[in-house]
Amino acid sequence: MTRRLVIDTDTASDDAVALLMAVAGPDVEVDAVTVVAGNVPLAQGVKNALFTLAFCGAAEVPVHAGLDRPLVRRLGTATDVHGEDGMGDAGIVRSVGEPVAEHAVDALVRLANEAPGERDLVTLGPLTNVAAALVRDRDLLTKYRRTVMMAGSPDSVGNVTATAEFNVWADPEAASIVLNAPGEKVLVGWNISRRQAVMGPAEQQRLATLGTARARFVSDINVKVAEYCRTVTGLDGYDLPDPVTMAVAMRPELVRRSEKLPVSVALGDELRGQLIIDHRVAGRAGASAEVVWEIDEQGWKELLFAACSED
Repeated sequence: MTRRLVIDTDTASDDAVALLMAVAGPDVEVDAVTVVAGNVPLAQGVKNALFTLAFCGAAEVPVHAGLDRPLVRRLGTATDVHGEDGMGDAGIVRSVGEPVAEHAVDALVRLANEAPGERDLVTLGPLTNVAAALVRDRDLLTKYRRTVMMAGSPDSVGNVTATAEFNVWADPEAASIVLNAPGEKVLVGWNISRRQAVMGPAEQQRLATLGTARARFVSDINVKVAEYCRTVTGLDGYDLPDPVTMAVAMRPELVRRSEKLPVSVALGDELRGQLIIDHRVAGRAGASAEVVWEIDEQGWKELLFAACSED
């Protein structure tokens, strides 16, 4: 079965690897990429998306520019993690083409309504575009087959703060709107990334051994992330939250353990962006998302290596 994907991204280094995996998938069709401000300002995210798709031989995929700031807050980027250009400051990103004229929010609504149940939505950044689309169409997510989100940290171990993951922290109001909307949602949080999506020394060596342009691309754009992981999050290598989320979108069978649970978002300043999960039996009737707790680590990494094995 061919999976038709719409990908919403704040294109930085791990987003770019996720895009590479998607367009390299033999049974995946990327119908559109929508871009939101997050890891980098909107214009840079659009530039990174266009460059990545062209680099991967998928320049025909339409790229839609979206919202350039959170719903009610100031934009906070992650250039300290991904570099000023979001791609490790490796000096490889250049201008390639232009986004299409249609706004990302308009595209998300149109794509859902023109083929209900035929596409999956994959979100890799703050949920601002999706929340704005939900204001236009409350049932939006029911018209996507499912929504797979790189969002939050369900065990409350954060990367941008002690308890919050960046995408939800960046626009917690948007995340709250999305989590409260009807539709099938799968949440792949930073708990998966730091436990089962780290490219340690052995994986980095295997990537280098491939010797392809794609493998070099993945390594080069993640140099800054590796330094951040070493000095801030304490990981032995660099983690790839968006690629592991894309792997779950491409191969749902990679999920080994998950639970449907009620999930909400802390909006106050002290715990901004922390996920609040109700594990009580009485609360499960109001489950808002399928929370992923464990995946097939070797299986998803083989998808990554396969995507990088050819130029």
